[in-house]
Amino acid sequence: MFPCVLICVFNGLFLSCNTHPAPASAAEKLDAYFQHAFPADEPGGAVRISQHGKVLLEKGYGLADLQRRTPITPSTAFNTGSISKTFVMFGILLLEKEGKLSLDDPLITYFPSFKNKAIGEQVRIYHLLNHSSGLIDSRRIVEDSVFYLTAKDAENWAPILQNDSTAFEPGSQFAYSNPAFNALALIIEQISGRRWQDFIIERIFIPSGLTDSKITDGPYPESGVAHAYARQNGQFVEDDYGEEPTFPAAGNGGVWSSVRDLARYEQAIQQAIFLPKERIEQSRTPFQSPNWTGQSPSFIGYSWFIGTFEGTKIIYHTGDQGGFIADYVWVPEHQLHYTILCNTRKPTDEFRQMVLHTLLNP
Repeated sequence: MFPCVLICVFNGLFLSCNTHPAPASAAEKLDAYFQHAFPADEPGGAVRISQHGKVLLEKGYGLADLQRRTPITPSTAFNTGSISKTFVMFGILLLEKEGKLSLDDPLITYFPSFKNKAIGEQVRIYHLLNHSSGLIDSRRIVEDSVFYLTAKDAENWAPILQNDSTAFEPGSQFAYSNPAFNALALIIEQISGRRWQDFIIERIFIPSGLTDSKITDGPYPESGVAHAYARQNGQFVEDDYGEEPTFPAAGNGGVWSSVRDLARYEQAIQQAIFLPKERIEQSRTPFQSPNWTGQSPSFIGYSWFIGTFEGTKIIYHTGDQGGFIADYVWVPEHQLHYTILCNTRKPTDEFRQMVLHTLLNP
């Protein structure tokens, strides 16, 4: 045998036997993974991953609009679901910075029509920001689903003002609350004297260079954005505005953005473009009231969740509304930012595990 000169035949191609395919990079592995996860002719998603300022993967997979056969790109705007809450939270912190409110303000200051005045006096703005208000979500979404197909922030907040009690003492426990962020949006409007959407666009979107992003205020355009879909009986049916109750309640889920814009958003956060660094850090540090009685320590700051992945700290927020599902992750130690926006239900927890494991364990 002459191994140095032997020519091998494989699938009709001549390859020298000492030629081996180069190992795939982490980005190539992840690209192949997402290509498999998102069939090209179905609703899909957009992914962007960067580390130390270098883009590792920025790509769209699948279709943004099944009727128009519009492909998803890194600039496609998706509804971000609850990632919207981080924008509302920063709006509140901007007003606090200007001395126009205090996070210790009781809600009765802004909503004097509380049926039970004690609730309005006990619940503070900071309780809303970190989901520890104890406010009961008393909206009759199932019974009044037609009403909630068009109900905006004020209509989604109104039932909470009629509550007789709270689920627990404000500040003592964690319980995720969507109406809390409808209330925060309305507080921004009261203080700024304008639509809260316009306030956020001017104070956060524009300074951060978010060119693909918008905020819902009622119906959303039929074209120019991703539509969301749910699979029913083997077929995809639309599941966004007009099909999903509470969709127009923008304070808790009205921001539409692209993965490219959310990368700009994180860059603006890191560079303290619209808010001082210390206030941003406070929003991303677990906050716990003195009267905390939860079984485990608080894992949330102001809107942002703080956790770990294989022992490494991560800061994150997820989004889930109608057929849209999203994940936004910042890994400070590795300067790693990962965002995925999908317009149909996908296992985003598994996606996060795959991305972080691949990149943090080279």
